[in-house]
Amino acid sequence: MAATILIVEDEHAVARGIQYALQQEGYDVGVARSGEEGLEIATREAPDLVVLDVRLPGIDGFEVLRRVRAAGAKMPILVLTARDDEVDKVIGLELGADDYLTKPFGLRELLSRIKALLRRSYGDLADAAGGRVVRHRDLVIDLERRRVQRGARRISLTPTEFEILRHLASRPGRVYTRGELLELLRDYEALDQDEKTINVHVSHLREKIEDDPASPAFVLTVRGVGYAFAER
Repeated sequence: MAATILIVEDEHAVARGIQYALQQEGYDVGVARSGEEGLEIATREAPDLVVLDVRLPGIDGFEVLRRVRAAGAKMPILVLTARDDEVDKVIGLELGADDYLTKPFGLRELLSRIKALLRRSYGDLADAAGGRVVRHRDLVIDLERRRVQRGARRISLTPTEFEILRHLASRPGRVYTRGELLELLRDYEALDQDEKTINVHVSHLREKIEDDPASPAFVLTVRGVGYAFAER
């Protein structure tokens, strides 16, 4: 699954040019035309990175940046300023921006900055290609290299915990019964025949990847059936 990028830019030509360039690089790109829309999408969908124009109608980019950070969002944010104004740059960085570019800018430089921010924020997982990487909010699962991160924090899972997460995350929204998970894992590791074993491993998995294991955002319980990975 490609990295998701949100562009918050009210100038149609600029937004479309950035969107096209990023899509050509394989990114999943969304566009918001106002500060209000950008704030709503950024807090609801938690993209992997935000490109944020400072000069926006309604809520300006600085206020969007302040509110996104106040909500606890940690994704990297690249601020676009309309002029070479040192004050804009300083304010943006103080409010939590990770980098900035001054308009007009070259698309090649923008792409370089974005790739650098993704590597800095998500480590080597940011360079993994194609559908072998699953991203949801700030959780990154490298299926090939069997690595898991939340933001910049590497998470250590047991082989069984990783296999459960791999099966669930590979098909978001698909509900697996405990019996199905047990069958899938038997080929990988000898497990107790009791399906309750799955509950124990899921509990340990949640303790490692969830902010609140009692109210999970990633590995969901489907009451009376089993478990599913949250859809984007």
